[in-house]
Amino acid sequence: MTGGTPTLSDNGRDLGARFHDLMEVVVGWLPGRLSRVVAPSFLGFALINGFTFGVDLLLLTAFRSGLGLPVPLAFTIAYVLAFGLSFVLNRALNFRSHAPVGPQAGLYAVAITINYLAFILGVGSALTELGLQYHLSRIAAGACEAAFMYSVMRWVVFRDTKA
Repeated sequence: MTGGTPTLSDNGRDLGARFHDLMEVVVGWLPGRLSRVVAPSFLGFALINGFTFGVDLLLLTAFRSGLGLPVPLAFTIAYVLAFGLSFVLNRALNFRSHAPVGPQAGLYAVAITINYLAFILGVGSALTELGLQYHLSRIAAGACEAAFMYSVMRWVVFRDTKA
């Protein structure tokens, strides 16, 4: 398939479609009006990015505590690797985009650059400099970046989908 996402199929069903169906079921279980307010793509984003955030923290620990890299460098390397994984998983499973990957990757690169400067280096490093432990600084920065990145992914990067 030229320019599109390869299909990860399991018994003829696309894994992205199965993932979306599961998110719809789980959203349907939410209490009260939440089931009408929470989009399945938001839940999918939360699950995927929760996982990749864990990968980010593991890499951060390895680079900072294991290798002794300075906090900004450790944040940067872990961030780039985790967000690459996030892009691939969100594109294939959550937003199920089939648009050409090149322009999307370009938009995503701009978004993560803004996110990185504002939240990761800005908030994360500033909180560490103020005395907050670096894991807690990264978690605080992660809360800020989650709202920004979901919005950018849903309405800018993967706007070709009906998430």
